[in-house]
Amino acid sequence: MTPTAEADLERQNRSLLDILCAARPRLTGLKPALQAVPGMAENRILHAGPPIAWAQMTPAMQAAVAGALVHEGLAGTLEGAAALAGSGEIDFAPAHDHQAAGAMAGIVSASMPVFVAEDAVSGLKAFATVNEGLGKTLRFGANGPEVLARLAWIRDDLAPLLDAALAAHEPLDLGGLVAEALRRGDECHNRNKAATALVFRELALSLVDCDAPRSAVAEALRFVAGNDHFFLNLSMAHAKAVTLALEREAKGSLVTTMAGNGREVGIRTSATGARWFTAPAEVADVRLFAGQSLEDATPTMGDSYVTEAIGLGGFALAAAPAIAEFVGGTVADLVARSERMREIAVGEHSRFLIPSLGFRGVPSGIDVHRVARSGIAPIVNTGVASKRPGAGQIGAGVQSFPLAVFQAAARALEAA
Repeated sequence: MTPTAEADLERQNRSLLDILCAARPRLTGLKPALQAVPGMAENRILHAGPPIAWAQMTPAMQAAVAGALVHEGLAGTLEGAAALAGSGEIDFAPAHDHQAAGAMAGIVSASMPVFVAEDAVSGLKAFATVNEGLGKTLRFGANGPEVLARLAWIRDDLAPLLDAALAAHEPLDLGGLVAEALRRGDECHNRNKAATALVFRELALSLVDCDAPRSAVAEALRFVAGNDHFFLNLSMAHAKAVTLALEREAKGSLVTTMAGNGREVGIRTSATGARWFTAPAEVADVRLFAGQSLEDATPTMGDSYVTEAIGLGGFALAAAPAIAEFVGGTVADLVARSERMREIAVGEHSRFLIPSLGFRGVPSGIDVHRVARSGIAPIVNTGVASKRPGAGQIGAGVQSFPLAVFQAAARALEAA
């Protein structure tokens, strides 16, 4: 690359960072995916990560798909759902290809309610499902009666109630909530306690004022209050809306998507839009929960890494000292890890500040050329799912995405 071309690329990336920081995604409601998500269809299932066929999906993702098909009434049993999924009658597509994102297996089906995050600057919309909480959940491949009952309650009771509360409330400034949560000790990927509490505070009075039975309101409030990861999916929708604005510019060399489907991981860039650059997924060498082993672990899976693309998660570890116990390491390790990411970032976020670092902004704008030249792959916060469907999360920690995907993206951009 010539010096002139490098200078031009740097100007493009700086302008993209300005767009990233200026974005103002707002939570405007919850709607059924079929109604809200572009290109959604009754026989379409969205999943996490790059494109993947049914036969290649991990057991956890296949089990989640089967549960979703039963949830939709397209199959009467899980066995029938598996047969339907392999029949060719069901269309599978990455959630990221439809302006959406899903945690872990990332399954989105037609009737599932999705958060609608609309960027007040670009007008672009992004979508994410409602976080089910911990334990046996569809995103980890559980599909038993209690999981299906919870999905039905979220669809039929919780989502309409939250949508009504939002209609009576000003749209929630998701970026503002992220900024405040960083000041309160979250990094808004693996740790969302403060952000969830902020959402609870914003919506509680509107829920109480809704024309709904007291028992329904109480159940909704208990669900949000008891789910420390409730904000995770909102953080994902927020980040997706921001990165869509970067992709629309079709220039520069910033990472807009990082995701895994359990077999492959992939990234997308601001200049190449929907094109995926992929490599085999790896089992993260992270802190495992008691009684678990790496042999039980599913390789990298999920769309929540999109939060890292805007400077959250691993890039904001210095803001979340309490997460050290969960992901392993010391507080000094957290600071060192996130500070190293400044070497591959275009700059700092102007709104997402870290108090313990003198209110410096989180490193934002991952440049694939800086990654390729330095050999420093972005670190991401991650959870690890068991290979056994429904067993749930078996570990958590920090991992790097394979350097090969960034090198491939850099070569493609240089050849363009």
